[in-house]
Order: sequence, then structure tokens, then C-alpha cells
Amino acid sequence: MARFEPFDGFKLDFTIDFPHPVFGSENRHVTIDFAEHSYVKEVARARTFGFMQDVEAMRAAGLGLGGSLQNAVVLDEFRVLNTEGLRYDNEFVKHKVLDAIGDLYLLGHPLIGQYTAYKPGHTLNNAVARALLARKDAYAIVTFEADADVPSAFQDWQLAPT
Repeated sequence: MARFEPFDGFKLDFTIDFPHPVFGSENRHVTIDFAEHSYVKEVARARTFGFMQDVEAMRAAGLGLGGSLQNAVVLDEFRVLNTEGLRYDNEFVKHKVLDAIGDLYLLGHPLIGQYTAYKPGHTLNNAVARALLARKDAYAIVTFEADADVPSAFQDWQLAPT
């Protein structure tokens, strides 16, 4: 499930669901409002993750060839295999937020609104973005006359005039 909703800023509200003991109920959900949360501190360091039992099939398919315990979280049937553990308690769902930011960047404009998703991934992000673009009545491209009118989530994103 995924949907865009009106919101005066940029917020992502994500829930993941994997049948694995590491994904406890307390670390499967996150809401990131970029007016309140720092991308650098709260999201940027979230690593992709995968399951040890899938590694051989992925490599045989030419996927994950650059993956290692330094740049990905790897799980066996019961635990995280990375000796240093997780960077965030909810690193798995925060990585899904990171993925969505990249996927939504392909819209060509910053999204002013909320993106809510249950079990998000690149395929779902792409489908909901395409559905949005297909409905010209579902969005508007806006400009702001004054910096004070820009939603606070985007205040730090502006570049100084050259």
C-alpha cells in the first residue's frame, strides 16, 4: 500500500513487515518529517539489508556483487551477522526511506507532501510515482515568491544566489 497526501512539507511514514525475529514491532515503523528530522543524522547512514540464504542466488544473477558486511546489513535465520550491529535501532525501515527519497527524486521536482507506505520498495515507489504523474489533476508544480513561503522542510535545501 502506498499513497501521497497533502502536507506542508516533506514527510515519509513507512512500515515494513518481514517474518524474521530481528524485525520486532518496535523497529518496523518510522515517520520522518524533514522539518523536524535531519537527513544526515537520521537517514543517510541506513544500509541496505539482505538475508544470508539469498546471497548465492543474488550473486549468480549478477546482483549484490559489491555487497559486503561493511556496506550492508546481513541477516541469518535469527540475527544480524554484522559484528558492529545496526547503526539505528530502526535501520531497516530507515533504509526504505532512503530508497524512497532516491526514487521520488526521479519525479524531477521536490515533493511537497506526505508519502505513506506499507511494505515499500523500489517497485512500489516507482508505481506510485508513475500513478501520480499520470493524473495531472492530482498535483501542481508550485513556486514561491518569498523564501518565508517555502515549507520549513525545504529551507535548508535552498542554494544561495550566485
